[in-house]
Formats: sequence, C-alpha cells, structure tokens
Amino acid sequence: MKPPVGLIGLGLMGHPMGANLLKAGHPLTVWNRTASRGDDLVAQGAKRASTPGELAAASEFVITIVSDPPALESVLWGEGGVFSGLRRGSVLIESSTVSPGLEKRAAAAAAAQGSEFLEAPVTGGTWGAEKGELVFMVGGEASTLKRAEPVLGAMGKRWFHLGPIGAGQTVKLAMNLLLNLEVEAFAEALALVTRAGVPGQSLFEVMQSSMGRSGVLDLKGANMLKGEYKPSFPLRLMHKDVGLALDLGNQLGVPLPAAAAAREVMSAVKGATTEDVDFSALATFWKHPR
Repeated sequence: MKPPVGLIGLGLMGHPMGANLLKAGHPLTVWNRTASRGDDLVAQGAKRASTPGELAAASEFVITIVSDPPALESVLWGEGGVFSGLRRGSVLIESSTVSPGLEKRAAAAAAAQGSEFLEAPVTGGTWGAEKGELVFMVGGEASTLKRAEPVLGAMGKRWFHLGPIGAGQTVKLAMNLLLNLEVEAFAEALALVTRAGVPGQSLFEVMQSSMGRSGVLDLKGANMLKGEYKPSFPLRLMHKDVGLALDLGNQLGVPLPAAAAAREVMSAVKGATTEDVDFSALATFWKHPR
C-alpha cells in the first residue's frame, strides 16, 4: 500500500500533479480554495477535505503548491490550516514559489510539531506537470528527501538536492528570473526587427539555429510570433516571482538591474490587460505607440 498523500492547490501545476499521484496508486486527499477544481480528481478516486488541517490529518505526505506567499501563509497557519492537523512523523513538501525566508519559517513550524519538511519548488511548466516530468529544486535534509523520493517520482523525472532549507527557493527564483529575461530579450529583439520591416519568423529561425538558441523559446517563441498568450505560466505569477527575486537581491546586496527593468515591462503589460495571460505576453509592450 502506497502512503497517503494530501495535495493543496489544484491550479495549472497542482491539478496534473494530483492526477499523476492517483495514477501511481497513492491514496489522495485534495483541497483547493475553489473546491470545484478538484471535481474530476474526486471522480477519479481522490477524497476531498473540508480544510487543509483535515487533509493534513489524513496524510503521511502533504504537498502544497499555491500561488503566492499570502496564499501559503493562509493554508499553513490560517484557521483550519495545515498546522492545525499535521501528523507527527509526516512530511510536508512545499512546492510553491515563495521566499526562502518563508520556507524557513514553515520548516521550523513543521519541526515543532514533530514533522519533517522539504522545500521542493518545480520547473517544467504545465506540459511537464501533465507528463509527470517535472524537475524539483529541493532544500532540506537528505534523509527526508530519500523518504519522499517515491512521491516526487510520481510527479517528476528529476530532483536536485541543493542544500538546506532556502537553497531550493533561491535557485527557483534565479531560474525564473533567467527564463523571464530570455523571453524579454527575445521580445525586444523581435520588436526591433519587425519595426525595421523584417519578419519576426526570420529572427526566430536564425536565432534557434545559432548560439542564441533558447529552450524556453522553443515553447514561447511560436506563441509570441502569433500573438497568442494562453497562460501556461501566467504573467501575474512571473511578475510575483521576479519581485521575490528582487527582494532577495536587496537582502543579499546583489543589484539586479535587468530584473528591475523586466519587471517594469511586466507591470505595464499587467496593468494594460484584464485577461489572465502567459508571461510571454510581455511582448505586447512594444505593440503600443511610444
């Protein structure tokens, strides 16, 4: 019998992660702020908890993957939160993208209740979540990671043990900053060539056949050329992540001038759209007259 797992957060990433846990044979309990997002998982055999605390009480492994720091604080420490029901000896796996400092607070709270803790933010996008090919950036004790590997293996293809709590989120924020800057750079270059009358597709083909090739643009470039921005990695979340990276840079005394400029572009696009768009929609910044 595989250990019971609780999953909190059934968004673009969490929902397919839950489906893969069920496919792997784990008894699964789910909770989401909008409960209806778990309907099809319940139809596939998952149980629905009424609170995060109830979910934690039923689970040996509790996974959280929510949108931002306030959401995580709410599901962990809020009324009926995870820490109201977390079992002694269980493992809390935190896969949201938040600050290293918040992960350290959560780890200390879990330890105070006799539970183990891993931070394990993910990369791989919705396609990776659906295929069970996520990559986890892990901070925590090696022994806890060893215990959690079968659960991570149901959702991902690889995990990197990066050090103590905080290391995983530090690498995740740096990774997302890098992805954003690659897309931002392509958007600027695209604006330049198209304003000069050269088709953007020409730039894309030359770039992807050269030292300028980018894996993220294999996925985002075609959509940017078409002007299609269905959210795979929503702009609102990348905006939050780059903000967290800038905050971390301030704490560490590391200037991040390109990150600051990129966030200004995202802020302008975010303020100009009422839709939930992919972060590659930052390319629309250059569509407006200047």
